[in-house]
Amino acid sequence: MILIRPAGAVATAPVPDVELRPPSADDAVALGRLYFEAYDPGVASATEAEALDDIHRTFDGEYGVLDTALSRLAWMGDELVGALLVVERAPWPDTPDCRFVIELFTARNHRRSGIAKLLLAECSAVEVALRVQETNAPALALYRSVGFQPGLTAG
Repeated sequence: MILIRPAGAVATAPVPDVELRPPSADDAVALGRLYFEAYDPGVASATEAEALDDIHRTFDGEYGVLDTALSRLAWMGDELVGALLVVERAPWPDTPDCRFVIELFTARNHRRSGIAKLLLAECSAVEVALRVQETNAPALALYRSVGFQPGLTAG
């Protein structure tokens, strides 16, 4: 299911001790590890090496040009606890012609602490879309709470 949020401020509470910054290729290993650990086995990648490869493909533009002005990493000290990866336009034919969230994930031990909302607030100045499984009730609740609504697809 594709969800879209129009441009507009999103109110969100600060999360203590969390610092946001744009991602860089130097973050690939930490991102790959968190990406692998954040999902249930086999959902995103079967192995940590596959997750790291997927992150490298993200930086290489395979999923669209990474928008580092909107993408953010959430750090608590030297621990990566969350990531929002946004591309300028997704390469898939069923996605709308706008910024697109290709990944949003948080460390399991930091879920439901406001990090995902904080990350999503970073891209509230522009129209943005994302894909979510209709059966993923927690993700749907999160996205709806910050203004995402079902959208028409380009295909």
